[in-house]
Amino acid sequence: MGDKTQLLALVLAGRYRQRGRVVLGILVATVANHALAAAFGAWITSLIGEQMLRWILAASFLAMAAWMLVPDSPPGEEVKPRLGAFTATLIAFFIVEIGDKTQIATVALAARYAATAAVVAGTTLGMMIANVPAVYLGEAILKRVPVRLVHAVGAAMFLVLGVLALL
Repeated sequence: MGDKTQLLALVLAGRYRQRGRVVLGILVATVANHALAAAFGAWITSLIGEQMLRWILAASFLAMAAWMLVPDSPPGEEVKPRLGAFTATLIAFFIVEIGDKTQIATVALAARYAATAAVVAGTTLGMMIANVPAVYLGEAILKRVPVRLVHAVGAAMFLVLGVLALL
């Protein structure tokens, strides 16, 4: 949704013309990162009560809605040129996802639902839906759809999720 992972996908797709390896690196990094996040979310559920969890979940979605309105800047040149497309993408995406909105959403969803594998599958699918087009069509899409609009739609979605969590 117009965040730094999509910008990173654009940078990597431009740097390495091996689009399939970039996509595979995104997939592997996302599965690994989100599996760790979901495990953390499931663990945290055992420490706090259901009512407190609901408030934390709602607050995290509302915070993500606000965060979506602050655009990310493109990542720097953190990818070392001597790495191949897959390895560079794997490392860069895993690191960039740490503390990112999707990782936080994965923690929150895994804390809310006792279906860790389904949460990881769903959040990974969401990341792939957001990033694969960036790899293959990114430059053409950004010429037609303003990034501010993408951020606004994402913020609205998180706002709705936050309100629903309160209800």
